Amino acid sequence: MKLDLPSDFSHKVQKYKEHLFKWNKIHNLTGAKDEKTIDAFIADAVFPVSFLPKVHSLMDIGTGAGFPGMILAFALPDVQVTLVEPLSKRASFLQFIKADLKLNNVTVVKKRVEQMPSQIYDIITSRAVTETQMLLNLSKNFRDANSVLLFYKGEKVFDEIEDVLENMHHKVITTENRHYLLLGENL
Repeated sequence: MKLDLPSDFSHKVQKYKEHLFKWNKIHNLTGAKDEKTIDAFIADAVFPVSFLPKVHSLMDIGTGAGFPGMILAFALPDVQVTLVEPLSKRASFLQFIKADLKLNNVTVVKKRVEQMPSQIYDIITSRAVTETQMLLNLSKNFRDANSVLLFYKGEKVFDEIEDVLENMHHKVITTENRHYLLLGENL
């Protein structure tokens, strides 16, 4: 699938990867240690650009080393992206990337999402943080009827949607290695 990405996307990804490999040796930001795995994480993170609606704001809960939030910030330069990451070493890395790549569309918040003041976002994303019901609870102060939730999931997504999503509109977009759970009132 061809994604409509900014002309500087590849450059930003390359700089990001260089810094990630350096920082990861010292700070263990992610379990992904080789370029093939990192490239797969990046492709996984950016794929939803092919189906996401046009939005102005995005919050990524538990960004970690930048997946998917930082990668989406590279891909969506007109979207204000808030990266929520409570661990100091990861938040520092994200802040460094923001400064080094001059990302005016990124805000790094070094807190647990539960500690943040309420604010409504157009899209809320999360990857490998927790199960869907907990993500719904964590995101409730940051969404309204127009917000879209995008959760990067594995195969258990089908069990989770049976349990918690009877009253929410949802779609599951599947690829070979990932299931993208899209939730919202207006899907």
